[in-house]
This record gives sequence, structure tokens and C-alpha cells, in this order.
Amino acid sequence: MDAPRYSLEGRVALITGASSGLGARFGRIYAAAGAAVVLGARRVERVAALADEITAAGGKALAVALDVTDEASIIAAFDAAESALGVPDVVVANAGIVEPGRSIDLPAEAMRRLVDTNFNGVYLTAREGARRMIAAGSKQSEKGRIILTGSITAQMTGIGDPAYAATKLAVQHLGRQFAREWARLGINVNVIQPGYIRTEIDGEWFDSEGGKAQVASWPRKRLTEISALDDMMLFFASDASRQVTGTFISVDDGQSL
Repeated sequence: MDAPRYSLEGRVALITGASSGLGARFGRIYAAAGAAVVLGARRVERVAALADEITAAGGKALAVALDVTDEASIIAAFDAAESALGVPDVVVANAGIVEPGRSIDLPAEAMRRLVDTNFNGVYLTAREGARRMIAAGSKQSEKGRIILTGSITAQMTGIGDPAYAATKLAVQHLGRQFAREWARLGINVNVIQPGYIRTEIDGEWFDSEGGKAQVASWPRKRLTEISALDDMMLFFASDASRQVTGTFISVDDGQSL
């Protein structure tokens, strides 16, 4: 991995949904930039393997069991992070799920899972992070950084993911609400909205005829590379973003145009 453009030396970053995909990538790039990373997910064996990988490469990493739909689990993960590495001053609320289905077909239980993970889980993770940062003196240090993972579907309309897209638009506005509330407390809150990236969640879709047709409909006719998010994620977590809060940015290679 190339040397990062932004230093995170001395920072502690807690990342949810870190067992695969974007969350695992964020853990790797933050560790490479010098942060001690706390990798949280329900699939503990996966984050443990990632923590071992980062440690073997000379970084600092801790794996924790974390279910964002359970507030007690979130609190326990922050307790473990604080005990082992210190209070996280960077929190990435990244855990999310997809429940595809047309609006007239999507089961109510699937809708509840979406809201519980994609909205409530983001809310509870960011809130616990902010509480810890404030108690640790973020008002004075202005070091607090919270990043929410949204989606370009927040800005689009389509067929097959209305409930998912609505949760991501809610995340976008939640980021601005948190940013306003915590601005005088030294905590910056920003939202990154990735385009369509091949991950475990949707890899099979893009191999299907429907997925290929979707890719062909975009201006550049290609998926966003996962590395395209690196610089923005590092910027949002670093001292360079001291005066950037309440913003959201799409990184999608023009897919939403």
C-alpha cells in the first residue's frame, strides 16, 4: 500500500463493520497512516484476523465484538477500546446492510432490519463516540472526528432499493444534525457517500445480467474502485479537516450523474 498523504499518528480510530469490504479497507489505511485501530464487527473471527494482519505489519490493532443494533454491545466495544488503546478520537460508523426489494414486495421485517442497522446503529455508534470524546476534552483539543458511511443512493431514485436509499438519506441529514450540535464541543462530523463498489455484499449482483446492464448505464461504465475513498477518509480523520464539519461528499466516479 502506498504511503498515506495524511498522518494519523497518535490517533485512535474505532471502525464498525470492519470485518470486510469498506470497513476492512478503512482499518488498513488508518493503520498505515499511524492510527491505532479498533476493528468492530459481529464476525469476530474476521476482525481478529485483520487485527493480526495489521499487527504483523507493524501497526496497532484491536478486534472487538460489535453489534451496532445492540447499544450494550457498542458501549462494551468502546470500553474495550479505551482500556486497551485510549479513547477513540476518530469514529467511523460504517456498519450497514442491504435488503433489496421493490417497495410493494419488501417484507416489513426487512425494513426494520435496515432501519435498525443503517440508521439506529449509526446514531448509537456516533453518539457513544461523541460522549467519550467530550469527556476526554474534545472541546479543548478539537480532535474529535466522526465519519458516517452513507451512499450515493441518498441522491438517486431507482427500482429495487427504496428503503435502503431512504436510510442512507437519513444518515446524510443525521451527519449535519450531529455536526451542528457538537460543533462547539470540538467534534467534526462528516458523511462519505461511496458509489457502487464490488464488495461481498453486492459482488454477485454485478456478475448478473442486471448488474452488467446497470454498470453499462453509467457515464464511465465501471465500478468505483475501493481505493478511491482512501484520501477522503484520511482527510476527514486528520488534523487537516479541522475546519470541515457538516459536509457530505460523493465518491462515485460519476455514477450518480
